Amino acid sequence: MSVSVIIKWGGQEYSIRTLSEEDTVLDLKQSIKSLTGVLPERQKLLGLKVKGKPAEDQVKLGSLKLKPNTKIMMMGSREESLEEVLAPPPENDDIVNDFDIEEEVIEVQNREENLAKIARRVKDYKVEGMNPPRAGKSLLVLDVDYTLFDHKSCAETGQELMRPFLHEFLTSAYEDYDIVIWSATSMKWIDAKMKELGVTDNPNYKITFMLDSAAMITVHTPKRGVVEIRPFMKAHLNREKDKELFKLSQYLKEIAKLEDFSGLNHKHWERYRAKKQSQ
Repeated sequence: MSVSVIIKWGGQEYSIRTLSEEDTVLDLKQSIKSLTGVLPERQKLLGLKVKGKPAEDQVKLGSLKLKPNTKIMMMGSREESLEEVLAPPPENDDIVNDFDIEEEVIEVQNREENLAKIARRVKDYKVEGMNPPRAGKSLLVLDVDYTLFDHKSCAETGQELMRPFLHEFLTSAYEDYDIVIWSATSMKWIDAKMKELGVTDNPNYKITFMLDSAAMITVHTPKRGVVEIRPFMKAHLNREKDKELFKLSQYLKEIAKLEDFSGLNHKHWERYRAKKQSQ
């Protein structure tokens, strides 16, 4: 029987259809190397497990019971990438703001077709609770990609792509907020990323639940603006200087004192934080 898988790496997908159930995980890694240039010993395949543990190289693919076109996320870097990360970054990188909401977007939430979509999601989507919500705590919802994790850069481990101060940020936030993780991808990948980053079972904070793409709706807006919270990209270059989560934790600590958030404009969180610190 043939085995077909799709490898997700560096923001791209690579289809492999030349293997059989008698081939091993090492054979799979060799096929991945031919497509990506990443050496087998530098590859880490997320979600490829036997009895809860990462599948070793000698394990036959047939024993993994993979469904056709199973998607597997790979961590790993090419040898030449080590030189690339030392190169200076381009001067004009586009910055995308996760918090920016244009005025016309505010009107979108009240459109009849979008309210109908939301109603269907509320009715059909099942939230899998991880930890019970706590009385008196506000809810903090955090996106994964580019906020907590650089999902496009290449690395040998997820820890290398984790945004600086992530665990300190979540620990501080948990004092005042119940935390929800969401991403516009499948729950399989969200779960794999959070486990790899040490978020799921961290002793210093708890995640209330996670949301995947099935909980989202699509809306049409004329444009998107530039954001104030800077995305975490090119982890190898920016790891030492990125302090966005450290600063954001101070903002969240300040607004946690408020009983009503409706008067806040999160787009200007840095301005609010600076004003409070100067008082």
